[in-house]
Amino acid sequence: MSINFDSWRQLPAAQQPEWPDRDELEKVVAELKGLPPLVFAGECDKLKAELAAVARGEAFVLQGGDCAETFSGATANDVRNKLKTLLQMAIVLTYAAKVPVVKIGRMAGQFAKPRSKPTEVRDGIELPTYRGDMVNGFDFTPEARVPDPWRLLRAYHSSAVTLNLARAFTRGGYADLRQVHAWNQDFVIESPAGKRYEQLARGIDQALAFMRACGADPNEFHTVEFYSSHEALILDYDHALTRIDSRTGLPYDVSAHMVWIGERTRQLDGAHVEFFSRIRNPIGVKLGPTTTPEEALALIERLNPDNEPGRLTFITRMGAGKIRDHLPSLVEKVTASGAAVAWVCDPMHGNTFEAPSGHKTRRLDDVLNEVAGFFEVHGALGTHPGGIHIEFTGDDVTECVGGGLEIVEDDLARRYETACDPRLNRSQSLDLAFRVAELYRSA
Repeated sequence: MSINFDSWRQLPAAQQPEWPDRDELEKVVAELKGLPPLVFAGECDKLKAELAAVARGEAFVLQGGDCAETFSGATANDVRNKLKTLLQMAIVLTYAAKVPVVKIGRMAGQFAKPRSKPTEVRDGIELPTYRGDMVNGFDFTPEARVPDPWRLLRAYHSSAVTLNLARAFTRGGYADLRQVHAWNQDFVIESPAGKRYEQLARGIDQALAFMRACGADPNEFHTVEFYSSHEALILDYDHALTRIDSRTGLPYDVSAHMVWIGERTRQLDGAHVEFFSRIRNPIGVKLGPTTTPEEALALIERLNPDNEPGRLTFITRMGAGKIRDHLPSLVEKVTASGAAVAWVCDPMHGNTFEAPSGHKTRRLDDVLNEVAGFFEVHGALGTHPGGIHIEFTGDDVTECVGGGLEIVEDDLARRYETACDPRLNRSQSLDLAFRVAELYRSA
């Protein structure tokens, strides 16, 4: 059943759209409240248990997907390509790093983005900023940029389609370990990362053949657990999809298995922290380089006062040049407090710059450097580097520079397709996975 869960409404809510018609918004919210859950509380609890293993140092998180999903991207091909890339990365980490991998997509709900400015100016024309398909349109026209609450409903249905496809692929045989070669056929010949992956896949084949000869064929080889996540930015949407679990009587945001608070909305006295303090999902908080240990401890007190393992993940986004200076004190003070927190590295958001062409981009070397710094800090402190959180696509886009199939700044215009921030393409994502596996093995 739906619930009246309004304490956050009394507090300032950052990054919310200026809906032109509140009556229309209320109609949409009423409809959302009557729709079925996209995920179930038991699934959220299962993810929480897996994240508890991460916090104990027994597993690793691979969280990734689009910067901002689009409604047009809720197709079988797009979902399959993103899943294929995530599965390949997970295979590299599992086999090469010898670590269980918790697979979480930035999928089935990542339709809204916080923005640094409320408006955008082009050729002397000022319009509202694009805030994601959940809020307004990408086209730079007055009509497209007006926030439309009915887009919240489209976001729900696009999320449902994406989740349905993801479940079909991960449960229907596509994620079977015997498919490791099939996931690679389309780019193994021309991609250095693909060739390296193919060598790894042959090793997996040999291991599977040996196990079958011994009479072992576990179910875990044929399906994978896949979880959805998004930044719960638009509170009217996530509030409308909060339900009371019939088993426990506790509230869950059933729009995704895991939701997170962004760097721009983690104010201790803000609406997002208040809303997150009430739901029982596993949750994350993005922490940038200005975060103090005192703020981190205060967030723990607000969001996980019972110190429930698996409940809270800190996702650090420092930048390659800052992580070695700013992360140690956070990890040290949080660890000393006894808090059960999983630490995950987002090496994307602190490393964005504008190329001479005007395209926002990131250097793969900077991404790799931040991940390396993340491992170095945890290695020095004796704590667990719990995972990575990245923006990637399964397509051969040219949005980030570098990689084995090197993309230079002059290449960016060839296939720059993101709706917001630059994403790693499939080859760059595999480059990153192999590097992370090396770092994990040597940690």
